[in-house]
Amino acid sequence: MLLARPGVAWLLLGLVLAGGALAGTLYPRTLLDWQPALAMAEPWRAFSAAFVHLSTRHLLANLLGCVVVTAFGLIARVPWWITLAWLLAWPLGHALLWLQPALQHYAGLSGVLHGGTAAAALYVALRGQGHEPIIGWGVLLGLGVKLYREAPWRGPVQHVAGWDIPIAPIAHATGALAALLCAAAALALARAFTKERSG
Repeated sequence: MLLARPGVAWLLLGLVLAGGALAGTLYPRTLLDWQPALAMAEPWRAFSAAFVHLSTRHLLANLLGCVVVTAFGLIARVPWWITLAWLLAWPLGHALLWLQPALQHYAGLSGVLHGGTAAAALYVALRGQGHEPIIGWGVLLGLGVKLYREAPWRGPVQHVAGWDIPIAPIAHATGALAALLCAAAALALARAFTKERSG
């Protein structure tokens, strides 16, 4: 089965994210973005928020990020079940934005991309061969430092020099946290399944 080959499912999800972000430019932002007040009545927003961007620079930066995260997973030969963990973390990371009730709107791929980075890095750290775990732990450490420096506890959004939009660091943190939880569960299930088959 093609999707069972390492990296293939990851590539497809990366293409879905990039394609969705481009398609999202055709729709009104308020129809797709994350709004906690509408999340229960319109649950698709937990997915569609990733496809909306607030400026051309925002879109281009996230498309570049999508290329980098997709390439990371391809090089790491991430299996389909880690890709599934990333997919499940996508809406979960957005749902966790309820932790910051003052964030009335959120849009963009960055939370999902932080999640993809975290999921792939955890896989490499725990299942990589040779020097690969060092790379995985290094990426996780770098991600942790980045999230800490962004200080998502300071407020719902921050204005960062060089950006033409306000940044919501809480989305980076919730995206990474959701993906780490889902990837850790996938790794545990894979280990249990392997033990059951071998024993």
